[in-house]
Amino acid sequence: MSSTIQLDYFMSSNPENEKYLDQALRPKTWDGYIGQSHIKENVKILLQAANERNHPAEHLLFYGPPGLGKTTLAHLIASETGRNIKNTSGPAIEKVGDLASILTNLAPGDILFIDEIHRLNKMIEEVLYPAMESGVLDIVIGKGPSARTIQLDLPPFTLIAATTRIALLSAPLRSRFSGGTFRLEYYTPEELEKIIEQSGKVLGIELSSEGRIEIGARARKTPRTANYFLKRIRDYAQVHKKELDQKTVKEALALLGIDELGLTPTDRNILQTIIEKFNGGPVGLNTIAAATGEEEATIEEVIEPYFIQEGLLERTPRGRVVTKKAYEHLGFDFIEK
Repeated sequence: MSSTIQLDYFMSSNPENEKYLDQALRPKTWDGYIGQSHIKENVKILLQAANERNHPAEHLLFYGPPGLGKTTLAHLIASETGRNIKNTSGPAIEKVGDLASILTNLAPGDILFIDEIHRLNKMIEEVLYPAMESGVLDIVIGKGPSARTIQLDLPPFTLIAATTRIALLSAPLRSRFSGGTFRLEYYTPEELEKIIEQSGKVLGIELSSEGRIEIGARARKTPRTANYFLKRIRDYAQVHKKELDQKTVKEALALLGIDELGLTPTDRNILQTIIEKFNGGPVGLNTIAAATGEEEATIEEVIEPYFIQEGLLERTPRGRVVTKKAYEHLGFDFIEK
């Protein structure tokens, strides 16, 4: 079967092809959702049991690094159960009235999805507790001695929440996710290869097996990154009229500055700075941030976890230390300290 691009897809006059591309790449069935098997099995049982009792499913919390499929799971649950889903995020709910408006406009059985729930205001959390537990909304009207509380009955609903920083959720809020709290794990190269193949079918392109393996090896164990690479490789192949093989994949990723370990120019700059300016460490996070111009939070929460997983960096009591593997990958001579 040819691995050339199907140009009729690119030349289509229908703008809907590209309008919501990221959404189109999300799987629509359980079989299409690759990976996270332990979560899928648990959630499927919970949903089936709730459906047989004719009750909304209990509240669910998904957590883990960005790009692993938390939002996709929420939409898949809605699709599989035939429920409407209302989307919002922690930062978007600024005051109690915002939450009250969202909750009172839900229909029976609806799913409310709150992304980045750890960024909810603590006052709003307090209002959310009785809504989750008892299906009521307590609202205080007025101030001072004349203030009074009214209680509104809410339609039965399911709250699905997602967070990248579960440690920032208060214990009372975490305990109210009675359906379960699930951690999404990083994906294996084999799972990423299957995801890339599936996404390629949605995009109307066929990528060689070697090309899929190459993307999977550099995608930082994350489907979102794999799909991003696939789209950029597709663009590169389309513009340069190339076949979607391993050679084209390597050329496109080189243009993006992605190396064999999936490191970006920013990643390499951080490691190189530690090696050249601080003799490989140990060095403190704030010093690294000052030397590279990156924010401390970005380094600690986004960049460092992948370094540590790949064995490129170690966190010690005295600071960050670059490993022998990182030295060799960047072409530096490693000297044992």
